[in-house]
Amino acid sequence: MNVITKGWIYGFIGVLIFSGSLPATRVAVGELDPYFLTVFRAAIAGLLSVLVILILRAKRPEKSDIVSLIIVALGVVIGFPLLTALALEHNTSAHAIVFLGLLPLSKAIFAVIRGGERPSPVFWVFSVIGSLLVAGFAFFKGGGSSLLGDFYMLISIIVCGLGYAEGAKLSRKLGNWQVISSWALVLSLPFMAILTIYLFPSSWEGISMGTYMSLAYVSLFSMYIGFVFWYRGLSQGGIASVGQLQLLQPFFGLLLAAVILQEEVGFLLVLVNAGVVFCVAAAKQFSR
Repeated sequence: MNVITKGWIYGFIGVLIFSGSLPATRVAVGELDPYFLTVFRAAIAGLLSVLVILILRAKRPEKSDIVSLIIVALGVVIGFPLLTALALEHNTSAHAIVFLGLLPLSKAIFAVIRGGERPSPVFWVFSVIGSLLVAGFAFFKGGGSSLLGDFYMLISIIVCGLGYAEGAKLSRKLGNWQVISSWALVLSLPFMAILTIYLFPSSWEGISMGTYMSLAYVSLFSMYIGFVFWYRGLSQGGIASVGQLQLLQPFFGLLLAAVILQEEVGFLLVLVNAGVVFCVAAAKQFSR
């Protein structure tokens, strides 16, 4: 098995893990403040990162890496979790999830700007088609949705795309999991810990088990374990090409939303995701 194929496998596992993030966040914001949820999940993942770094004696970043780590932290550790949590106060997870199909396009653009990658023109054609399919589905599915919630999701896609591309570029130097799964979280930990104390609820009475489980999922899997696979996939298979696997995330996420949250998922979803899968396969073919 060649390195690029391994990269796609690792990336696919990461996408499966990330697919549960928005449904879990939707459950959590039903009983927790989105600002507290954002800083608390980052603090938990940050403490885990400190432990892993000490045990494995991970390579330390250089001073020249700090700016990149800050960009990763602002985009992926803080920006995306907070903005999606705010969006999910207004819209269902089923509606919000389809916006995630725009991530590959956002990431590919920043990969060109920050990572120096140059995918073929055909790659861009299929990337745009796949993203338009997802955006179109969000539009036609969005009766009764909040424009403010949609705005939060669009901004979250931009900052996450920047964070992913910056982290994938840096992962080639530090190692795939050390970027977001450890050093970016460690860099954020002092601020997240202080904000967690400040925003900590006065009482946890009445908090359901589902909320506790969702908090554990977004803290451990969404903020840490998923990135171990994801960044390894991006660094081995290429930021722009493996990033197209993110187009599959709405499919898996909507299935979880339907099963766990009992949110409505119609036949249109099947047609849209069939087209998305085709675009992913085509983009992979022309990624180099």
